[in-house]
Amino acid sequence: MRFEYYTNRLALRVLPPDHAQLVLDFYIKNHDFLMPFEPEKHPGFLSLEFQKSNLSYEYSSFLKSKYLRLWIFEKEHPETAIGTICFSNVLHGAFCSAMVGYKMDQDYLRKGYMSEALAFLLPLVCNDFRLHRIEAYVLPDNAASITLLENLAFTREGLLHDFARINGTWRDHYLYSWLA
Repeated sequence: MRFEYYTNRLALRVLPPDHAQLVLDFYIKNHDFLMPFEPEKHPGFLSLEFQKSNLSYEYSSFLKSKYLRLWIFEKEHPETAIGTICFSNVLHGAFCSAMVGYKMDQDYLRKGYMSEALAFLLPLVCNDFRLHRIEAYVLPDNAASITLLENLAFTREGLLHDFARINGTWRDHYLYSWLA
């Protein structure tokens, strides 16, 4: 894996800890928009110290091929993060799988950016991490995310009851998978 990739319109980058302010700016700007879809955050999540520490952990995990978070930028505006994609829970052995999560800045929705980034990354990550399966978990009322996954040939495998605590409430999620 490399630290930076390019698609037609996007730059996808692993960010080191010195980019904590850029990440913090993304989360502050999109806090209210993302809150209904995300687990409760650590009390210090919206601080520069937390983001610097988190980027350091993610960077170290990337170097060990255990985790990958790429931040999304428009090529023409490389100074502003507009989204992120994360491949986590990487399993090898009999499983060869990982979980994918993603989020976009509320001002950059419905422009095809996430679709472009994921279509590029899925085969690349499967090849480089030697994975067979990518899983995504989606709230049943998140129509935009469901459409995105289905357009990328993810298959809905079932409903996971009370799967994750989102915004203080245990919520069901659909399980989707993409096979290399």
